[in-house]
Amino acid sequence: MDILYLDPNHAGPFPDPQTALPEGLLAVGGDLSLERLLLAYDSGVFPWYSEYEIPLWWSPDPRAVLDEPHVSRSLQRSLRQADYRVSWNRAFARVVEECSLERLDGTWILPEIKTAYQDLHEAGHAHSLEIWDAEGTLIGGIYGVQRGALFAAESKFHRRRDASKIALMTCQKGLREAGIELFDVQIMNPHLRSLGVTEIPRGEYLERLARARVRDVDLAGLSGEDFGWTT
Repeated sequence: MDILYLDPNHAGPFPDPQTALPEGLLAVGGDLSLERLLLAYDSGVFPWYSEYEIPLWWSPDPRAVLDEPHVSRSLQRSLRQADYRVSWNRAFARVVEECSLERLDGTWILPEIKTAYQDLHEAGHAHSLEIWDAEGTLIGGIYGVQRGALFAAESKFHRRRDASKIALMTCQKGLREAGIELFDVQIMNPHLRSLGVTEIPRGEYLERLARARVRDVDLAGLSGEDFGWTT
């Protein structure tokens, strides 16, 4: 198929995700406006590109989702024993910044990405979870985009052992209890597989997305709440 070039001056609809190339590339170009990003997540699409590239838009097949986390014995010990606090939306920009640092494969969290997702956050569509140590140092976190009962996790980081795992597990647990039905992590890797992430066909993902994104889920009650892990 021919890849669609998106007009940066017009946030029109995305192509049918089922027409993406085998590796998941669906469209190129466009911009990172609030309107286009919301349309992308509603369509099962997300931006992912490197420095000096124009925006690339993806809808991979299969899609990686976290329905039932796998908490290993070692992680259970970390969850029980770690002296940490958890907060929601207290340091969104810092979490995004930390996620962009020290990545061996380079970063796709470019300055324009940081600005765009901060705009999503300020509009109430993007959320972060933060992990703090006893001294108040930020040691881990995760951020992503909410559309109804969908949460599309974008990236996570750690500055202490297991802190990013704790962030992912606690985020999924808290959001599930708040009404999130589809926790999307986009693309599988061995680390995510070890935490219980599974892959589903793109068609199944799109069906679940269509049901989830029209649900009314209010995450405002999570903002600023501190809690620990309970089994």
